Amino acid sequence: MTTETLRITSFPDIELFKRGKVRDVYDLKDKLLVISTDRISCFDVVLPTCIPHKGEVLTSLSLFWFGLTKDVVPNHLITADINNYPAELSKYKDSVKGRSMLVKKAKPIPVECIVRGYLSGSGWKEYQQSQSICGIKLPAGLKESDKLPEPIFTPSTKEDVGHDINVSQDFVEKELGKEITSELRRLSLALYLKASAYAESKGIIIADTKFEFGLYQDKIILIDEVLTPDSSRFWPKDQYRPGQAQPSFDKQFVRDYLETLDWNKTAPGPELPKEIVEQTNSKYQTMLKLFSGEDALCINDAEENLRYMTEKYEI
Repeated sequence: MTTETLRITSFPDIELFKRGKVRDVYDLKDKLLVISTDRISCFDVVLPTCIPHKGEVLTSLSLFWFGLTKDVVPNHLITADINNYPAELSKYKDSVKGRSMLVKKAKPIPVECIVRGYLSGSGWKEYQQSQSICGIKLPAGLKESDKLPEPIFTPSTKEDVGHDINVSQDFVEKELGKEITSELRRLSLALYLKASAYAESKGIIIADTKFEFGLYQDKIILIDEVLTPDSSRFWPKDQYRPGQAQPSFDKQFVRDYLETLDWNKTAPGPELPKEIVEQTNSKYQTMLKLFSGEDALCINDAEENLRYMTEKYEI
């Protein structure tokens, strides 16, 4: 892998489609180029400090999960092999290798499809107030981090500015219709159950995660990233103790640090100290090693790592 971090890309001769909190997306007419930078955001604020190799890990993990879940739902991935990218991208090889994907240009469905298997985060806060999450009534007496009787679909709005808002399934039905909402719920739960079973075999609990879907040729496909430390809560199974917050291998580690600061959670965010950056990097790398297999991780060659997984999982 490279030693430098990538905070932002600039390709003057290619149309910028969108610059998100973490990803820079370029418009290639009928396709999109998605580049995962090393930016990290917490509380909807992009922090000034980058996490080395983060974009490479996010891309590699998404590739792995796209391959493992393609029997559940098709996804937007075309290729992550830069040798198969359009010729006009060749001059930007150093910026895209190991951290980018060429994907289908789908129409995003404007809802975050969150699945919760455990009581944590905003779900725990909402449960304490109403004994429910997103309108779903839960049993009384649950503790923080308890496993739920069954995974639940708890969607939220997808806001370009400000915080996403937890909403009920009824709300989504009114916005999108019952048929598409029902299918989003079915696909989200199926993805979570398959991923959770695999993760537990590797000693990891997926407490919750979010999926994003789009419409491509009138069919629902999985888009964006999937089951990364940016979009999921990963807990070590051997340290799981209900009734308290859990140690994690995800972005929650950075959030917990930021909660100790005198910061109002608005931009600009604070710089992260070296030890927090290093520990975050280590946690993200650990997830990649655990999930994709240590033999699949070429620490010194992100491009070779992507090629390996593309061939292994036939994606």
